[in-house]
Formats: sequence, structure tokens, C-alpha cells
Amino acid sequence: MLGAEIVAARDSTGRVLARPVAAAIDLPHFDRANMDGFAVKAADTFGASNGTPAYLKILGTVEMGRTARKKLTKGTAMRVATGAMMPPGADAVVMVEHTDEVDDMVEVHRGVSPWQHVLRTGEDVERGTEVLPRGRRLRARDVGALTGLGVTKVRVHRRPRVGLISTGDEIVAPERKPRPGQVRNVNQFSLAAMIETAGGLVTDYGVVADAASDLESTLAESLAVDDVVFLSGGSSVGVKDLTTDVIMSFPKSEMVFHGISVAPGKPTILAYARGKPVVGLPGHPVSALVIFDLFGAPLLRIMMGETSARAFQPTRTTSAVLAQNVASKAGREDYVRVRLSEDGGRVVATPMPGKSGAVFNLISADGLVKVSANAEGLDEGVEVEVIQF
Repeated sequence: MLGAEIVAARDSTGRVLARPVAAAIDLPHFDRANMDGFAVKAADTFGASNGTPAYLKILGTVEMGRTARKKLTKGTAMRVATGAMMPPGADAVVMVEHTDEVDDMVEVHRGVSPWQHVLRTGEDVERGTEVLPRGRRLRARDVGALTGLGVTKVRVHRRPRVGLISTGDEIVAPERKPRPGQVRNVNQFSLAAMIETAGGLVTDYGVVADAASDLESTLAESLAVDDVVFLSGGSSVGVKDLTTDVIMSFPKSEMVFHGISVAPGKPTILAYARGKPVVGLPGHPVSALVIFDLFGAPLLRIMMGETSARAFQPTRTTSAVLAQNVASKAGREDYVRVRLSEDGGRVVATPMPGKSGAVFNLISADGLVKVSANAEGLDEGVEVEVIQF
């Protein structure tokens, strides 16, 4: 978890609170009309009906945004709009639909009970109440609540500085025409966007050749200033030893794991170098992007102050019926790409076969369906949870 900083509440969307926020005032801080109509003394309306209306003298109108000063006495009323301050002496609002104005009098055709159609002082939030807990990732509606309480600044966890390094002699820039054996850089740009979406601040170190000295110098540069490093590629057969050897050559290094029972994404690395996390993502685009969604984004969210349980919770899921059988290897978690559609009022998830290098297969998908490690597949027609992109 990273340290904290103070930011303007209006700029805090997506940030995680480093300390709870309590209401410094009651909300609302005055008794407020909750309907358009007439502010009255409820007792003056008891028994009123269409056949026997109550007649009250209109004293005037409470203007929006103004302090109501004129006091109601028995048998009087004042016009109010939703949100207007209740005048002294009033304890209810009769909806305008249940009234008729006749000269300076109002006919009330339906009685009201005390405090009906009134939002009382502190009814929304009482002063001193904790409104947002520590560890809360602020949403747009939270920012509105903060400003409504007069909170202009909040203490939030710092956004992680993320170093992004691609490795591979075969990778070329998008503007270059690849020769046979070469591929344009996909991961670097997709991952940079995903890191930004997850809340990280990206430093892009570009593509590094499959040479120990090049990787070591670039990794050292990143570790000197960044909080976490993501390496794309260099974790599979052929260069995996080079990558792990370079990581482990730094002080305070530790290999947490190299390889996980997940498909796509088996050759994933999690290590520490100079005490900072280093994540090795597979080189194949689908594997890299899926693994970042499943593990990379939650890591950044934890660093920003969220709990592990909340960070690993998918942001969007939906239930669907599986359109066809899905095979899986026992002992390995499979994440199957699916396309969603509607059929007869139900949501259907259709698996999209494709290899981990087929990036446009991922683009066409709407989400992932998890096949647990102890299952040997899923049957057509079962209800599944889809982790939506």
C-alpha cells in the first residue's frame, strides 16, 4: 500500500480514501420541503377531503434559496417548491395536486400527518456520521456527496508509478512494416491504457532487446523511480532464464512464482527486485491482457489502498447460459473468451475458440468465463458468470 496525499474532492474520482470522511454538518441543514405544494400545520388539515376541504389563508411564497422568516399561525399556509426551506411553525407539506387556490385562500382536499413530505434537518446525514470509509474507491456519486457536505479536499492513497517494459527482438513499432518473423507492438499500447484505467501512472520504457545487459539497465532505471514494473514478454521458453536471472540479480530480490496453472497465461512471473514488485506478463497479446485483467489490475488497486477481497472482485459480471460445451484440463483454471447475445429473453454466452496470439479474437469478445481447476469443462446450457470487459 502506497502513502497518502491530499487532493481536491472534485478531482478524486477513482482514488482510494486513506482516511474515513465524516459529515461536518447535518444534511440537510434545515427542514426542507420534499414536494411542491403548501407548507402547513398538519393539525389544520386533519379530516380534510374533497367533500369537506380545509380552508387556509395563504401568507405568501417561500422563495428558493432564501431563508423562510414569516411564521405560520393556525389556519395559514405558504407556497413552497421542492427543496425550499420550511417556514417557522410549519410541520408538513400538502402536495399541490391536492389543493385549489381561491383568491388568497387554499382549499386542502387531503389531510397530511406531521412531517409528511418534509426532509428534516439531518435526516439524510447527521453531523459526525461516517459517510465514506477508509479504503473506499470514490465514484462520481461519492464526489457529489463530498461536495454536498462541503468537503473540498480528501486524503487519498497515491497513484502507483508503473514502469512498462516490452522485451523481444521480433517486436517493431506500429509505424514500421514488419518483416517476416517480426510483429508490430500490441502489448505495450494496450497495457499502458489498461494501467491508466486501473489508476496507475505509466512510464513507458519501450521495447528492450533480448539481451541481459539491455534488460538489466532498463529495469534498473525503472526500479529507481517506479513503484512496480510490468515486463511484457520474456517469460516463455527460450528467454525465460534470461528474464529471471536479470530480476534475481538485483538486491532485495525474491521469486514468488514463475508459472501458474491458468490458461491463457501459464508463464506469468511475480517477483521482487529492490523490494518492489515485478510482474512478468506473457508475450502473446491475449495472455498478457487477460493476466493483467485478472492479476495486474488488482495488484495496482491493492497498492492504491483497496483490500485484497475488493481488489480481486470483478468490476462487472453478468449471468448467462453457455451456448456450447467447453473442454478444460483438470488442475488448471481456464478463462474462456465469450461473446454475449440475447435469445428468447435470456443472455447467451458463446465461446470463442482462438489461440493466445490472436488479439482480434479478444477484441471481439465481451468477457471471460472461468472454468475452475477441479473441473474438466462446462456443459452446454449451464448458467455461468461472465466477467465482462
